[in-house]
Amino acid sequence: MRAAILHETGQDKLEVVDDVEPVGFGPGKVRIRIRATGLCHSDLSAMNGVLPQPAPFVPGHEGAGEILDVGDGVSGLAQGDRVLMCWLPACGSCPSCKRGQSHLCLAGFMNAGTPNFRRAGGDVFGFAGTGTFTEEVVVGAGCAVPIPDDVPYEIAALIGCGVTTGLGAALNTAKVEAASSVAVIGCGGVGISVIQGAKACGAAEIIAVDPVPARREAALRFGATEAVAPEEFAGAKARITAGEGFDYVFEVVGKSATARTAYEMTRRGGTLCVVGAGAMDDTFQVNMFELFFDEKRILPSLYGGADVLRSYERAIALWRAGRIDLEGLITHRVRLAEINEALDQMRAGTALRTCIEI
Repeated sequence: MRAAILHETGQDKLEVVDDVEPVGFGPGKVRIRIRATGLCHSDLSAMNGVLPQPAPFVPGHEGAGEILDVGDGVSGLAQGDRVLMCWLPACGSCPSCKRGQSHLCLAGFMNAGTPNFRRAGGDVFGFAGTGTFTEEVVVGAGCAVPIPDDVPYEIAALIGCGVTTGLGAALNTAKVEAASSVAVIGCGGVGISVIQGAKACGAAEIIAVDPVPARREAALRFGATEAVAPEEFAGAKARITAGEGFDYVFEVVGKSATARTAYEMTRRGGTLCVVGAGAMDDTFQVNMFELFFDEKRILPSLYGGADVLRSYERAIALWRAGRIDLEGLITHRVRLAEINEALDQMRAGTALRTCIEI
């Protein structure tokens, strides 16, 4: 079976091999034939060590496909079902799930330390307990979420991570109010989804901030009212908000420096929503006086900040109604053999989302 593998953390190239075997099938598990998978920036972060992940591993966590086999004890899923991959499945019984915060369930994270694949040289892990840069994968049944027949695999794959993360940050975490002012720092696939979520909420002003001209142009197509380079952001704040700051600022980069900028661009009493996945040794700082005096809300948002199954359904409903554009997010399509070209495109900022057809 073919798969793309990172042999050691810190390498910038994947090797596409054809001697990988999925392992772990049994009770409570399903075997999935991957049909499409998106390339998410979190895959790069795992490759370079920003996000912890044992190696060697198969990247990819934003996938969709069809079920090939179902293990004993699995209900609600059958061979041939079309599914998207949920990389953070809820167990339903932990304290987070019982509180109604199933997106904070840690059961899925525990899978990251269990090998999903095997080669002649030994075990191979799957990123975030999944690993979708491959033809087939074995995962827990909770990772396989049925999708309606009218949702293409490539659209379902995006909903499995980037779209849900971005839309949810605006709709669930920040709860953007109608007629408000919004700024989004970082306009890749997730940032564009934040923009679409803010638009769906009825925001009056949506300012996109990104150093890459192509991404700024894309942001305007997806609902931003203005797009500026980072060095123009302060001027936009002065011009649009009379210097007060934006009601909501979303940081979708995952760096303390941009989070600090986002904090400074947020008005007193406004909301800073941190969406980007950053490194454990990158510290965001505010002083105690400004924290007290400015009363700015700092809200991290993980995987859309709410029950992901409900978030998937909402994304599909908005897409069907024409309220959000998901097809337009896919700017590049490649085969698995071209995965390193796709990685370079993401690093250069020329791709919003690349669909890898398996």
